[in-house]
Amino acid sequence: MTEEIEFILDSTKESMNGSIAHLEKEFLNIRAGKASPAMLGSVFVDYYGSATPLSQVSKISVPDARTITLQPFEKNMLQTIEKAIMIANIGFNPMNNGDLIIISVPPLTEDRRRDLAKQAKVEAEDAKIGIRNARKDANTEIKKLEKDGTSEDLCKNAEDEVQNLTNSFIKKVDELLVTKEAEIMKV
Repeated sequence: MTEEIEFILDSTKESMNGSIAHLEKEFLNIRAGKASPAMLGSVFVDYYGSATPLSQVSKISVPDARTITLQPFEKNMLQTIEKAIMIANIGFNPMNNGDLIIISVPPLTEDRRRDLAKQAKVEAEDAKIGIRNARKDANTEIKKLEKDGTSEDLCKNAEDEVQNLTNSFIKKVDELLVTKEAEIMKV
């Protein structure tokens, strides 16, 4: 195979891996009943005029499966962090005891579990779209190489290889989705 085709295949694989990594990150934000510091990953705090991730202004810990505690590095940040959690609209009601912010993670209702499973399906579909777009881009590049004189057999083999990559990555997305749905629906 030519260097150009190898490069196209490598960049396609990298792009598809990026879609999988993004999906895994999004799945971390979909809570499955058990408390986790990742649930607060989307919360940003106004720290001296700049939006700063919550993890950089406080220590986040999970003492048990239903509680998240935050201990700010600076005491004067308690109200700011509490407000940021409320504004983030992630379904938590933070309590401030003067030293810590305590978040009780409510148990999930059956309806909420179904909604979260639907959200997981949407994220998985977005990942599949990303993978298919990477396939389309790769096939376009391969067609250009064919027009520029690369042999038809090499190009056909490269397109088959791109399709095999696509199939394997879509299978991985489906596996991740099944695992996440099982985790969400488990009471």
